[in-house]
Amino acid sequence: MAGRVVVITGAFGILGSAVAKAATAQGAGLALIDAAKAPAGVGGEALVLAETDLTDPVQVGAAMAAIGERYGRIDALLNIAGGFVWEKIEGQDPSRWADLFRLNVVTAANASRAAIPHLRKSDHGRIVNVGSAAALKAGAGMGAYSAAKAGVHALTQALAEELKGDGITVNAVLPSIIDTPANRADMPDTDPSVWVAPDDLAAVILFLASEASTAVTGSLVPVTGRV
Repeated sequence: MAGRVVVITGAFGILGSAVAKAATAQGAGLALIDAAKAPAGVGGEALVLAETDLTDPVQVGAAMAAIGERYGRIDALLNIAGGFVWEKIEGQDPSRWADLFRLNVVTAANASRAAIPHLRKSDHGRIVNVGSAAALKAGAGMGAYSAAKAGVHALTQALAEELKGDGITVNAVLPSIIDTPANRADMPDTDPSVWVAPDDLAAVILFLASEASTAVTGSLVPVTGRV
């Protein structure tokens, strides 16, 4: 990843932070995008674009333009921004479906659309999305979330076909349960060692973002630990 320009959306979350740390260690130049305020100490030499609403194509376009001005190109876009809610359909607020679609699909679509002109300037352009193993077989309470992540899978495959002629690959990782403080709090009786460690998932994401993954596009890669 040395010398590559990597854009991470949802960069301040658990997974985004793990990916940013690993990419920095591998020598990548970073642009960190998130809807939240930047936590203290975040940034270093990276371009930090905090409080960016990824559901707003105008704001996303401005962020990508700033990245293009700073670095001259984008080599990899890592669409990590998203959202999760566990809620059964009976009694559910109907707006939940639209909310999760915006947080997971619209954010990735907006970022990808705005990044494509910059990715074309790279010799090895990459887009990596975060889908979910739950979209392959949804459990109870996972209807809205799984449907949204299925949309991410479809977006991934459509973009892969659209960008083949540009030498840009598009893939998605499909994690099961990620080992985060929130998941440990929600499932205190489960052994978190069988879940997916953020650092392990970051390693797969960065492989797909690297020059070494040239032969892989349109793939939905399960990363499920030992669940």
